[in-house]
Amino acid sequence: MRIDQWVPALHWGDAIGDAARLMRDAFRRWGHQAEIYALEIDAELEGEGRPFSEFRPGSAEDVVILHYALVSPLTRALIEHRGRRVLVHHSVTPPEFFAGFDDELARICALGRQELALLRGHVDLALAVSEFDRGELVAAGFARTGVVPLPLDFARYRQPPNPVLVRLLHDGLVNLLFVGRVSPNKCHADLIRVVAYWKRCIGADVRLLLVGKLPRRRAYFDALQRLFYENALTPADVVFAGHVAHDDLLAYYRSAHVFLSMSAHEGFGAPLIEAMLTDVPVLAYRSGAVGETLGDAGVQFTEKRIDEVAEMAERLAHQASLRAAVLEGQSRRLSAFDPTAVETRLRRHLEEL
Repeated sequence: MRIDQWVPALHWGDAIGDAARLMRDAFRRWGHQAEIYALEIDAELEGEGRPFSEFRPGSAEDVVILHYALVSPLTRALIEHRGRRVLVHHSVTPPEFFAGFDDELARICALGRQELALLRGHVDLALAVSEFDRGELVAAGFARTGVVPLPLDFARYRQPPNPVLVRLLHDGLVNLLFVGRVSPNKCHADLIRVVAYWKRCIGADVRLLLVGKLPRRRAYFDALQRLFYENALTPADVVFAGHVAHDDLLAYYRSAHVFLSMSAHEGFGAPLIEAMLTDVPVLAYRSGAVGETLGDAGVQFTEKRIDEVAEMAERLAHQASLRAAVLEGQSRRLSAFDPTAVETRLRRHLEEL
């Protein structure tokens, strides 16, 4: 039996592409033929996927899995496909977050949320990476749904970090880290406000590290820069690292004192798990699937009181007993996302098709 996956784009360092590759490897271990087909493939991933134009339908028993995160021609192709069809819903950011910053992206997100509903009645199974996202599938009218967390390769996070970057970041400052694309729903402005309060009221020994792809339009990025200048911060206080290599990413995690998330919309939250894997205490606003991903781990809050968030971050950075207790809870939570456990859930769903 063939189990093929369709993704709009196979990008280096992209969580959906990484998940598709891990799933493909699992399918092959189970004895199936498996390929990834994409409309776009980064040069760095040559050989990891095939152009969608090369896809040819197989037998009625074969399975096609569409990873859905944005509007694309793959939606219509799946509707027209004859064979067993599975949707994996990775969440589409609500368009209102982009209003005033990127109207074109707001339009694309609105279309993406509308297009998701077109697949209702055209798939045998609709999976989501979280219960939060499954709720969107149910609201859109999908009859048969399930949850399989986003697969992560735990072993990759035990690899050595970039030693030069680790040395540079271990300079006596407290490193507050957030990993995620620079996007309005991630609420970088609130992260900057936390650092500004820390500088004014706690001490000068703090730095905010922001790792993630920069926005395609400058409006949001420019607004963030204005905000930190207005708060007497400099680019040395708020570091936009951009999209980084994996060993650099590990260096940022290994050098972080606290992983701080103020994001207002998360369909899963892979960086939360990455932080737990690299022994960084998590302090997170409980929105979207954040609470579901963390369970009872980390330190979570439901109101963005900047002063209280900053003071808790300072305690997590400096109080050894508190830090140890939080890390112990996070270590326990990781079992829910163990690669073997995630594969078992995925296999069970596919066997029930």
